[in-house]
Amino acid sequence: MSHIFPRHTKATPPTVAYGKGPHLYDTAGKRYLDGSGGAAVSCLGHSDAAVTDAIKAQLDKVAFAHTSFFTSDPAESLADALIAHAPEGLERVYLVSGGSEAVEAALKLARQYYLEIGQPQRHRIIARRQSYHGNTLGALATGGNMWRRTPFAPMMIETTHIAPCYEYRGRTEGESAWDYGQRVADELETEIARLGPETVMAFVAEPVVGATAGAVPPVEGYFKRVREICDRHGVLLILDEVMCGMGRTGTLFACEQDGVRPDIVTVAKGLGAGYQPIGAMLCSGDIYAAIEGGSGFFQHGHTYIGHPAAAAGAGAVLSRLIDDGVLSRVAPMGKRLDAALHDAFGQHPHVGDIRGRGLFRGIELVADRDTKQPFDPSRAVHKALKKATFDNGLICYPMGGTIDGQSGDHILLAPPFIIEDADIDELVGILDKSLRQVLG
Repeated sequence: MSHIFPRHTKATPPTVAYGKGPHLYDTAGKRYLDGSGGAAVSCLGHSDAAVTDAIKAQLDKVAFAHTSFFTSDPAESLADALIAHAPEGLERVYLVSGGSEAVEAALKLARQYYLEIGQPQRHRIIARRQSYHGNTLGALATGGNMWRRTPFAPMMIETTHIAPCYEYRGRTEGESAWDYGQRVADELETEIARLGPETVMAFVAEPVVGATAGAVPPVEGYFKRVREICDRHGVLLILDEVMCGMGRTGTLFACEQDGVRPDIVTVAKGLGAGYQPIGAMLCSGDIYAAIEGGSGFFQHGHTYIGHPAAAAGAGAVLSRLIDDGVLSRVAPMGKRLDAALHDAFGQHPHVGDIRGRGLFRGIELVADRDTKQPFDPSRAVHKALKKATFDNGLICYPMGGTIDGQSGDHILLAPPFIIEDADIDELVGILDKSLRQVLG
């Protein structure tokens, strides 16, 4: 009998034995193609020697030193590398152990920033429906994933949510993509006015929406309009790139493709590529200067922030992405994956939309392609598909509640950046087989 508290008490997962390239193997010898990188984590696959060697070398020196007493060379080097490639104006890095911690740090820093500059009335957070920002209470309250939020709603901080930029579902007939983006961006200004501009602290959004809605990219001009609105009202723009960042969409920071600079950005998942738990919150020089020139102390912290071995691993990941050119594979292989998905499913009667950027792709499933009618939630299509693909040797990330937290099904794909043409063929072949098994 296992003493592990599992994610689901009614399921007994196989035991992983080892990984090699984009594949994982269980103790029975079965091979699985990791088509989602776990949860968009394993960007370098499961056997990158450069990363494991860097972690081992650091462990031979020192595994841990608490950041209230020491900094470390790996942490300093990682911060330097991140800032060297970050959007202009971001100057400081706060290392944490994962995505939820990064978002919590961002929210608390935003609040303290306004305290330091003498605007204590600013405390309200605006985010978007059908978003996900983490599972700790502050991050969960900020996110718009209703299925995850509802049980814990009485324990959450107050947040408000506006419409996502979800072109497939939100753009009306006759409306241009540009006009649609401006319209939904303007909901932010309306909400700021409703709450009172002097009370609003931050707007939080994923540049490309991840798990909740399935790799939904913004339309052109949306985030530039959001940036203008935030600037007009003195509101911080926090971009959550925990899932879509670190090269996943084809650039190291996803927001590069939208031409916007956040005040704070969060990263994780691909930063450590699964080799060590790590995340980071990056902030502007202005925000840091307010803390430095004020109290001088960010009232936050966790035991394992800036962990030397985790930082060494993440530094090696960045080196592989940038110095060794692995990042340059994402755009062309993303186009190859997108083309393969369209060839296989572009006319599928139950595929409504194929979307995404780079190696971050989503497929929205529908009962009726012409009307975009979703499947009845009672069918739990996403659950059946997750089981079928896994049984057939493919790890992908199907989810339900795509549209409003209850209706809609999608598949999220986020394979390792080292994926080859043959792996894409394998992925699409297994997905095709699984769709036929589940949907007929």
